Amino acid sequence: MVQTAVRDTSGAAMKGSVIRQDGSAGLWDSVKKAAVVIGSGILLLAAFGNSLTWHLQRFWGASGDFWQDMWTRLYVAFEGHETALFFLWTALIPTVAFWTPNFLLLLADTTGKPSFITRYRIQADKNSPVDPAKLRHAIKTVVFNHFLISGPMMVAVYFVMSWRGNACDPELPTFHWALMQFAIFSLVEELMFYYSHRLFHHPSLYKHYHKQHHEWTAPIGLVCIYAHPLEHMLSNMLPVVMGPMLLGSHVTTTCLWLCMVLWSTTISHCGYHLPLLPSPEFHDYHHLKFTQNFGVLGVLDRLHGTDSKFRQTKQYERHFVLAGLTPLTESIPDSPKKGQ
Repeated sequence: MVQTAVRDTSGAAMKGSVIRQDGSAGLWDSVKKAAVVIGSGILLLAAFGNSLTWHLQRFWGASGDFWQDMWTRLYVAFEGHETALFFLWTALIPTVAFWTPNFLLLLADTTGKPSFITRYRIQADKNSPVDPAKLRHAIKTVVFNHFLISGPMMVAVYFVMSWRGNACDPELPTFHWALMQFAIFSLVEELMFYYSHRLFHHPSLYKHYHKQHHEWTAPIGLVCIYAHPLEHMLSNMLPVVMGPMLLGSHVTTTCLWLCMVLWSTTISHCGYHLPLLPSPEFHDYHHLKFTQNFGVLGVLDRLHGTDSKFRQTKQYERHFVLAGLTPLTESIPDSPKKGQ
């Protein structure tokens, strides 16, 4: 009996060791796969970028001169005040871009009208209307993060980019270089956000930091930056500004990138799958289930298998751009519950 117990204990220990080794190996394999995919993407962009963007530049046509003329006039008007010009493009314009759509979404969230919007709610039984006390608390945190965390971080970005060169150069970047930068920004954001986001889901960090963001199992647009200040700094802001800092991007490119990110994350959290807009199903499911869909693009989730359960759901079937007017909850309804 004693020998059997020893064998069982030894076998259990060996099995546990194998599991730990397999887990480590699996994670390392996923990281290597991610590096191969991201690296291959950059190589493909470099190989085909000139050909692709040449055609896009031709489509862009004479408007390139129009934008350069507009920028030259603005640059001359702010001559000697490049710092003010930088913050106009990286702080004021993105702030307007963030709060304008979120104000309109808040009208729907708080009043339940217009029905044209609310009929596209993803989780139909939630936030109809949103709880006022919970919303007030979220708004306070969002305002704090936006102005007292994002603001100082953009000051730091200014000093880094000033050290790199002149972010307010009088000449705009070429169309194809700006497009290439957006692709690189997206890859950098995906890498940094996915891994930092997963890190904040670690039990030792989740309860102190990331749990705050997940108080909203059915998110609304504004809560895209409802988070602990440390998380907002490391997981929301840093992945977004790292690309422009690494490339020493022009302020106009950085501004457009910041606006795109703010619109994208607002849509991902808005709770409505609206026609002609990117699908928010991917991240909405993350708020619903917590352990799936950690990234932005979904590339690393596929490599690490952190979207496996999502891909078996009705939400995954609805995860595409809605081209018609019929809500996807009607055209692709939930499966009947057992006993119904």
